[in-house]
Amino acid sequence: MLRDALSSGHGAKYKRLAEAMELRILDGSIEGGAKLPPHRSLADRLGVTIGTVSRAYAELERMGLVVARVGDGTFVRQRDLERKRDIGFSNFVEERPEQFDMSRNMHIPGAETSLLAQSLLELARNPQTLAEMTLYTPDAGLPRYRQAGARWLAHGDFRPQAEQVLCVNGGQHGLLCTLMALLRAGDTLVTEQLTYPGLISAARMLGIKLLGAAMDEEGLIPAALDELCRQHRISALYCTPTLQNPTTGVLSVARREALVAVCREHNLLIIEDEAHAVLVEDRPPPLSFYAPERSVLIGSLSKAVAAGLRVGYLHAPVPLISRIAAALRGSCWMATPLAMELASGWIESSVAEKLLRQQIIEIGRRKQLVEGLLEGLSYRTHPQCPHFWIEVPEPWRASDVEAELKLKNYLVATAEAFAVGRAAVPQFVRASVSNASHDDALLLQGFQALSNSLRQGSDPFAE
Repeated sequence: MLRDALSSGHGAKYKRLAEAMELRILDGSIEGGAKLPPHRSLADRLGVTIGTVSRAYAELERMGLVVARVGDGTFVRQRDLERKRDIGFSNFVEERPEQFDMSRNMHIPGAETSLLAQSLLELARNPQTLAEMTLYTPDAGLPRYRQAGARWLAHGDFRPQAEQVLCVNGGQHGLLCTLMALLRAGDTLVTEQLTYPGLISAARMLGIKLLGAAMDEEGLIPAALDELCRQHRISALYCTPTLQNPTTGVLSVARREALVAVCREHNLLIIEDEAHAVLVEDRPPPLSFYAPERSVLIGSLSKAVAAGLRVGYLHAPVPLISRIAAALRGSCWMATPLAMELASGWIESSVAEKLLRQQIIEIGRRKQLVEGLLEGLSYRTHPQCPHFWIEVPEPWRASDVEAELKLKNYLVATAEAFAVGRAAVPQFVRASVSNASHDDALLLQGFQALSNSLRQGSDPFAE
């Protein structure tokens, strides 16, 4: 009967074999509790591969008709006689439903795929440039790459010079190189009480101590930084003045000037992250504009153009360039020339600027789509920010909402992931619209599930 099933019918062999065995189990020809032949034995008898038999057994187990026992083999299920040790072992791996990730701010895919294909074809027709990219480049990057980086970082009255720009493999790499070059293990770095998790992990890895400074809706409070400097020996400040992550705050010009004054008074290095800032067209100048002698600015293409290129830029005072270049050289020798060549071409031809505009438009469209679902809830955002910072109503905890949504295959981030120090962590979740999916229905379902969890009048795990 099994040979006949394999030699006739349609579909994959393992499915035909499983269907034939299913019929025999259901009609009692193969009795409950019976042990099925070993995989190799049945494969030899039927003239198929062991893989075919294994997949057929897995299919039967998926249907609940058989059970695999460690070291014993595979048996037809017999109601009420299953053993506890059978639980947790199976011939197949249960596939987890795809999760809709609202926990991360990601670049939203757009026209860059076709543009990348076109750029690679053009590059393939330029043998001289191809030959250059197979060689070592200067650790800070080729002059053309640094010039493109200066153009990308420029904003308003802030006009970086190419000789102050270093090319890195994405913003996180730039942050790591800056910390490696300019701070030592045991040094203390001040940042916002809620800050970028990538900084927290990098500081922990390098043995750098973090202190969290108090914030308000605008961002870091200069007086709080001043107080910490008077109580501790502080080496540097890391902050995100524009689209603070996760609170979405934007420091005013007055607040930036006040922060710079505190840093000058206490001789602090400033490390400024502008990964998201590029999304805000009317943003104030960076801190590097107000304190060029002590500020390192980190920028990248990851949030606006293409995260997979891993292209980032550092702008630093001239006296610090060689130290950061040494850290860059020690970590990866140089930024990847192919990615830098592509990015430079896109920046020079304004393609990067067009992709940035498309990104801003798409973020706005998605936010407008879901914002109504959050009506009545307390949250913060910014028109160009890809996420909402949403308060969790008492008496619930953000971790409860996160756990409930995860059970439904939706992911959000809680304030715990961003927290520095021992201060009380606010009960907020961060939900982003920048998932790579272009399915608006999924986006709406995710935010509807989040809204439902936040609006429940009882235990969020209640039915």
